[in-house]
Order: sequence, then structure tokens, then C-alpha cells
Amino acid sequence: MIGRILRSADFERVLGSSSRARSSHFAVHHLAAVPSLPGKRLSTAASQLSTGDAPMIHMLVDDAPPTAPPAPVQGRWLGMVVPKRHARRSVTRTLLKRQIRVAFAEGEAAQLLPPGLWVVRLRMPFDRKQYPSASSDALRAAARAELQGLVAKLVRAPRPAKPEPAQP
Repeated sequence: MIGRILRSADFERVLGSSSRARSSHFAVHHLAAVPSLPGKRLSTAASQLSTGDAPMIHMLVDDAPPTAPPAPVQGRWLGMVVPKRHARRSVTRTLLKRQIRVAFAEGEAAQLLPPGLWVVRLRMPFDRKQYPSASSDALRAAARAELQGLVAKLVRAPRPAKPEPAQP
């Protein structure tokens, strides 16, 4: 199962990285990380006032429990960016988002993608002369085929790791 990216901070982190793959209409960004945790909720029904005496707890650095190394990233989260300037009609934006979700959630190719945060961005509009209807079968098929090719490209050619500089 693939989760959804909900927080704008996560979108900014992923879109800050270079695109992993591109097609004529879409770009895919990936970051090997987990979604950030939501901020602390403010509670107006707190039992103690914030101006009250807070307990003083001091711990020496040497007595602090050892921190565990970060756990490896497991799971996949998907975010979609379909701007209104590239898909004016909401029906078209919804159709494209559904096709993105299906392409990344179905099939064995989607299971072979590395875990982490994935963002698919519509980078160029579909030609309105070629697809005059806001939600046509032709547009659906074209978007699906392009996205499936993009997912297959991501699975086939993993990004090479950056070589570390030689140490003298």
C-alpha cells in the first residue's frame, strides 16, 4: 500500500531535490525519507497553566541514553502536483491525479520502487486541441500510458550513487 504526502513541508523537501525521471508531461521527484511528524497541538484545556512552576530535570550528557541509529526508510508515500495553470478544469486535474495514483500503486513495477517520498508533478499541459474534452477516454489512456512508462523507467534504471571524493 502506498501512503499520501499531506504536509507542505514534505512537498518542499522532495521538490527541492532534482527530478528522478521525466516524460513529456510529468516529472518525478524522490527523496529517501519518511514524512515529517505533525506539529505539536495546542491545548486550551490543559490541566496546568504554562506560567506555573515547571519541574526542573537535569541529566548529565554522559548519563543520557544512547541514541539508536536511524531506522531504514520503509514504505512509500506519494504526492501529486497538478497545477491549475496546466490543467484548467477540475475534472482534468482529478483525472490526472487518479491516473498518477493508479500508476504508482498497481502492478509489480510499483512494488519495486525504492521506499521514500515520491512526488509526481505535471510540468506541461496536455494539448487542448488534441484532447478537447475535460475527461475523455483518450486523455485517460494517454496519461496512463505515459505514467506507466515513467514508472517502468524508474524501476529499470536506478539512480547511481554519487561517488565519494577520494581521501588522501
